[in-house]
Amino acid sequence: MRILHTGDWHLGRTLLGADLLDHQGAFLDHLVDVVRARAVDLVVVAGDVYDRAIPPVEAVRMLSRALERLAEHATVVITPGNHDSAARLGFGAGVMGQRVRILAEPAGIGTPVLVDDPDGTVAVYGIPYLHPDLTRWALADVPDEPLARSHQAVVGAATDRIRADLAGRPGTRSVVVAHAFVGGAQPSDSEQDIRVGGVDMVARSAFDGFDYVALGHLHGPQRVGDGDRVRYAGSPLAFSFGERHQAKSVTLVDLAADGTVAVELLPAPVPRRLVDVRAAIASIESGDFAADADAWVRVAVTDTVHPERMYARVKDHLPHALAITHEPADAVARPAARAVTATSDPVEVAADFVAFATGALPDDDDRAVLTEAYEAAARVLQTEGDR
Repeated sequence: MRILHTGDWHLGRTLLGADLLDHQGAFLDHLVDVVRARAVDLVVVAGDVYDRAIPPVEAVRMLSRALERLAEHATVVITPGNHDSAARLGFGAGVMGQRVRILAEPAGIGTPVLVDDPDGTVAVYGIPYLHPDLTRWALADVPDEPLARSHQAVVGAATDRIRADLAGRPGTRSVVVAHAFVGGAQPSDSEQDIRVGGVDMVARSAFDGFDYVALGHLHGPQRVGDGDRVRYAGSPLAFSFGERHQAKSVTLVDLAADGTVAVELLPAPVPRRLVDVRAAIASIESGDFAADADAWVRVAVTDTVHPERMYARVKDHLPHALAITHEPADAVARPAARAVTATSDPVEVAADFVAFATGALPDDDDRAVLTEAYEAAARVLQTEGDR
């Protein structure tokens, strides 16, 4: 059976204010093309379909269109992630056709979607994101004795239910689609922390006994442990500059009759490169970074003194710059930011601003000018108040 493993679409997400919906739509078009061209039998989406529990309307429409098109070529199985609302994503799951199945209910974890191919049957199980506080009672074997308050406990209970069901299906190959942070994998900086009770990780051994485990949550494509049996597909787009060096892809899995897997990573389209630029304003204006004019850029301007019209000048040469900051290369160590209150010394507040804007603390002459300016302003305010 040929399986396409994907997830972490985060439909509706932005990147430092840049709308990604058109780029996400381009990825979904690409996904449909891959499913058709590579004769995929089963598409599994391992959670975080949306970026938030109540997604924008256009993201909902985009998902609806994508599922309709994917279902023309393959069976689609989806399970919710921690960014999704399981109830909202799973709405209508009971009346959907056999080609699109949304496995959102913890109570149904031990009930698979059965998909046949010439080699027999594949049982596909979905483990949605399991928040321990919400599921430790429902997944407990003994009434009134909840599971421990950890992801390990609830995911372990879920996989035990799956193994129990598989035991009654001899010769059936198994695929588990789960959204969790599994030990041994490398996180990125754009994933939401799912720590509960100080524990956010699930041992890889929780997934022993299954032919293929399609994971979601971490945005970098990677295997977990030895071999390709347990894998993260990763996100199709970079959602932070910390992901700029990740090679985004979807995972094509050939599941043989004996349960062995062969994996191929298929590159995802790159809408814009992500680039870090750290340079003086003169270097940017000279064209040194002209090759990055079409990229999303995070810019640190390193001049000692804050350049005039810095933001506009950078945007003239790097029109897709998403973040522009002034970070003087020779800046002094700055004191921690101080709250400005009614009792703050106005001259010291002005001195802090000079250090922020120029990267250097004001000298005695500068302080004299600041003091003179403050006293002059105070005299004007006093005069106005006396009138």
